[in-house]
Amino acid sequence: MNTFALIAFAIIAADTVDDNVANDRPNRANRVQFHRDVVPILTKAGCNGGGCHGAAAGRGGFHLSLYGSDPLVDYRSIVQQMKGRRVNLARPAESLLLLKPTGQLDHEGDFRFDEESPSAKILKTWISQGAEQGTAAKVASLEVQPSFHQFTGLEQSHQLKAISHFADGTSKDVTSWTVFSSSDPSALTIDERQRMTIRRRGWHVTTARYLDQVVAIETILPWREETIDVKKHSHNFIDTRIDQRLDALRIATSDRSSDEQFLRRLFLDLTGRLPTPQQVKRFIDDRRPDKDSALIDHLVQSEAFVEYWTHWTANVLRIHSNSPNKTGIRVYHEWVEQQWRESTPYNEVVSQLINSLGDSHKLGPPNFYRSANDARGQAELVSELFLGVRLRCANCHDHPLDHWKQDDYHGLAAIFAKIQRGQTVRLGAAGEVTHPRTGNAAIARIPGQSFLASTTDHRRSLAKWITAPENPYFSKAIVNRIWKQFMGRGLVEPVDDIRDTNPPTHPKLLNDLAKNLSDNNFDLRTTIKLICNSAAYRRSSVAIKDNEFDKLFYSHMPTKQLSGEVLADIICDVTGKSSTYGEQPVGTRAIQLYDGTIPSKSLDLLGRCSRKESCESGAAASGLSRQLHLINGPLINAKLIARDGRLHKMLDSQISRKQLVQQWYLRCLCREPSANELKYWIDRLEDTRDNRDYVATLEDFVWSLLVCKEFTTNH
Repeated sequence: MNTFALIAFAIIAADTVDDNVANDRPNRANRVQFHRDVVPILTKAGCNGGGCHGAAAGRGGFHLSLYGSDPLVDYRSIVQQMKGRRVNLARPAESLLLLKPTGQLDHEGDFRFDEESPSAKILKTWISQGAEQGTAAKVASLEVQPSFHQFTGLEQSHQLKAISHFADGTSKDVTSWTVFSSSDPSALTIDERQRMTIRRRGWHVTTARYLDQVVAIETILPWREETIDVKKHSHNFIDTRIDQRLDALRIATSDRSSDEQFLRRLFLDLTGRLPTPQQVKRFIDDRRPDKDSALIDHLVQSEAFVEYWTHWTANVLRIHSNSPNKTGIRVYHEWVEQQWRESTPYNEVVSQLINSLGDSHKLGPPNFYRSANDARGQAELVSELFLGVRLRCANCHDHPLDHWKQDDYHGLAAIFAKIQRGQTVRLGAAGEVTHPRTGNAAIARIPGQSFLASTTDHRRSLAKWITAPENPYFSKAIVNRIWKQFMGRGLVEPVDDIRDTNPPTHPKLLNDLAKNLSDNNFDLRTTIKLICNSAAYRRSSVAIKDNEFDKLFYSHMPTKQLSGEVLADIICDVTGKSSTYGEQPVGTRAIQLYDGTIPSKSLDLLGRCSRKESCESGAAASGLSRQLHLINGPLINAKLIARDGRLHKMLDSQISRKQLVQQWYLRCLCREPSANELKYWIDRLEDTRDNRDYVATLEDFVWSLLVCKEFTTNH
């Protein structure tokens, strides 16, 4: 074919291109752009996904960057490798790039699109125009319409539309080349025309991907057709936001919890302890209208609060020893405790940790750098703890579900490359992190912001950026963690995976909580009291018919498994018998342990977190070993038969059967037994034939309280 024929063919082929391409940029003579037009086709067809050529090792000798994150690599693979066989400039229709996905040649990835489809026509036109690389089309933003949609009935459909706004000021309708994915295809489906159809009621999320942009679309179909009256007991802005979502979903709310239930919940959440029978009776008899807030204020200022929230923070920071020398970890734990006792603003705490150097046996903060083994581990720890971001997903390739790049991951690691992690944490003269894409030393970088000069300690700049009030992640990450501690799940879940494609169940509430923390000088007690004073926190954990399906929207209080440490402590408290942990003094509480690796078979069986990894999933607290240990292990049994334990001391005091039952219900469950419960146990005790049977029955009675769900959970 001569040159004139090639030109004529290119013009004819260009005329057949989809209108989205043909009418886009007339000043470029309608030329197909590799990055803007070709790469989205490969993404739409799944060619550059992790299960195909976008895998780390590629597939069948053909490697593409994951979801087109590196167009230069993609261009070289397509055009320059295999001696140019993947594109045939002389005979575009015979290019492997066309023959395989259209099924004309054997293809491990099977048929991807028809040879007469717009995708095939665009690829053919690009090849016929010379398969030019061109410049990468930088997308400034991806606009998806609608970003939120509320359906009114099942099987309804709605058209999706995507518009890409490029950095050069141009815009383009990219609906046909945007990948829309439903988080639950059984609830919301999306067809080849990009129409979403609702199949099940509730709140659903769809992601839209075009080039390196990924955004989320929220959809709602109320749980019922008729309007309901959500019981509003609004105490602060938390309740306003919670009720708005319940109204939209038409989910009924449970009643307020009883005083007894609320008191037990509050003590466990704020102090990791149970109220005494005297405290229960005092609270129930209190008739002041502000008794809830008065108790919250009292507990938040207590030493028990400092002790318990030091333990919580130690779990979050993953405080554990990497060597037999425990000194540094003990000093670190004591420093954390001091910050809570002095109400040090959270932004100052984080700044001290990031900027720390010195002797880790004398100073607490330098031990932060001993919680990770190297610079990459430190980068992952910092991003997860202080930003709520899984930056580790951008190690081998750009983050597949977020905007973070490999440069962000390795650039953050480079900031920590010179840290030397001995007893004395110091900054060395040299140290670097190799960027896997370039093979060269990574350049220090504030994630998502800018590269930094290579000769300076940039930790101060990093700490300043992280803790800035305008940082969109910092405040959200910590208030989300605190919210989960009280409400059973994060507004974003998992709590270390904040991204646009994993939206919060209540976006406005998360923003409000983050702003409130910033406005109050990052005082975490302010956030804690705000949550505890909300009507949402005061709700009963008893679901009703009209909200029993709700797991996300706080129509009733979720039931939370107690951590292994808290459960061990309250068993000791109610039985009056302490446990011993390693070489710690007798009477040491589990939540006082400064190191998650201090030996304790009971704590391990109860599901404590060693802190070597994140402790925030809560999965270990509900395992089979825990249940078996409670049912038939020495933790409870040995304490019940002990002659110096509370049960046998009460027997020696000669109190009545009724008083025994009442006292143990108050001590274990923070409530009086019901009439049926009281009668059942008194009858059982009266049926015993001798003193030995009576004691055994009493032990069984107390055991039944200590292993029941009402005792082992916070509800």
